[in-house]
Amino acid sequence: MLSKALSFTILGIEAFPVEVEVDFGLGLPGITIVGLPDSSIKESRERIRSALKNSGFQFPMKKITINLAPADLKKEGSGFDLAIAVALLSGMGIVSKETLNKKAFLGELALDGRIKSTKGILPAVIKAKELGLDEIIIPYENLKEASLVKEFKIIGVKHLREVTDYLKGIFNPQQENIEVLEDMESEFDIDFAEVLGQELAKRAFEISAAGGHNLLMIGPPGAGKTMLAQRIPTILPPMSYEEALETTKIYSVAGLLSAEKPFIINRPFRNPHFGISEAGMIGGGTHPKPGEISLAHNGVLFLDEFPEFRKDVIEALRQPLEDGKVTITRASFTITYPAKFMLVCAMNPCRCGYYGHPTKPCQCTFQEIKKYRSKLSGPIIDRIDIHLEVPPVEFKDLMKEPIKSSLDSKTIQERVIKARKIQERRYGSPLKVNARLKPKEIKKYCILEPKAQDFLEKVANKFNFSARALHKILKVSRTIADLEESEIILKQHIAEAVQYRILEKPLWEN
Repeated sequence: MLSKALSFTILGIEAFPVEVEVDFGLGLPGITIVGLPDSSIKESRERIRSALKNSGFQFPMKKITINLAPADLKKEGSGFDLAIAVALLSGMGIVSKETLNKKAFLGELALDGRIKSTKGILPAVIKAKELGLDEIIIPYENLKEASLVKEFKIIGVKHLREVTDYLKGIFNPQQENIEVLEDMESEFDIDFAEVLGQELAKRAFEISAAGGHNLLMIGPPGAGKTMLAQRIPTILPPMSYEEALETTKIYSVAGLLSAEKPFIINRPFRNPHFGISEAGMIGGGTHPKPGEISLAHNGVLFLDEFPEFRKDVIEALRQPLEDGKVTITRASFTITYPAKFMLVCAMNPCRCGYYGHPTKPCQCTFQEIKKYRSKLSGPIIDRIDIHLEVPPVEFKDLMKEPIKSSLDSKTIQERVIKARKIQERRYGSPLKVNARLKPKEIKKYCILEPKAQDFLEKVANKFNFSARALHKILKVSRTIADLEESEIILKQHIAEAVQYRILEKPLWEN
């Protein structure tokens, strides 16, 4: 006797349908699971056996074969427990086979029959809706996360008994009235107004946020680099529903959602330690998981003490910074994770941290300073749009009380949103920003006045800028012009953008 139930497996951040087929045959009692299952799926035999017994069902003493189709797709995770149990109950005649049509099941079973939460629920619910299914039955603990998907029937259950009673039509699960925020407003307990002094740095951060530009801060310890970086999310535009959905999918697959935080509303801010491995940064591993760059998708990735990161980790950022995604290839599969993030880095001007400091002498030799900075390769520097010098804050500025001004987070955010709206109208997409312009688009949209063109040519010849560096200058200039609501890039826009390329200049000129 053959029975079937539908479930999903996760590859990357996408869900793929898996048909669970259960066959009862003659032979010695036992359960065989085929179809490229991992160890957690193979162990489900004992979980399901105990869950059925403790839920009041008699486990069949037959030879049972369970196939997870398609057989050539690798499956992993404990989310297949519920689908396998339901298919077994259907084969035993406890629930009708017809009731399983157009339904999907996902959840882990406890030994007493409780249905526990599992990761990857959100992409599975999205795929179920795309496939035109009637409904999906998931753990009650994952219900808030799944509620991000609109106009689709989602049933949250707590126990295997509830599932069978629901399929028989004698139980109606009580669902919470979950409202998904239409107008998602970010809330923060930090503000740019708390950063004393550093007005020039705040200007650079405003430009960075307005155009989605990557930024590198160079300054001595205690200058406020980390404090500035932590406040970037407070000036970025609020996430749209589509961005929140995509970001939450990544966190769902990574298993980083909780009952208290079932979806991501604020833009992510990731701050990994400089000892992180390449797999931890870009993703991967034996069982591939999203890395820090994907967890920072639609948000900010902050790398403090940038030169202290391993060289292979720094160089691994090249492709994601250009493409907005990272592809991980294994012998049997290829996974692509989204990775559109703002890269914000901080570093000292030298190893001791006091090169160029007005009061504290630097202990490093010229060669040591050069060696320290050479840890960052030219290709990586080229991919960072804004190089910002953050000087130490004077005592008189530290003693000032934070006051509301044109440099508080709300006011800066309003100007950033206004500039983003200009870009949206220009490019026809709310997700397109100046930092993501292709070379052909730069030529089309970055129109310079004659004075600006002449000035850029002189500067490029003097400092021998690479083609990529010139493109970065034009993109930043385009953002500065947008902040001033100027259709054409003027000479002063180019001049300001060039000031943000200090690492392109010889060391003795910085």
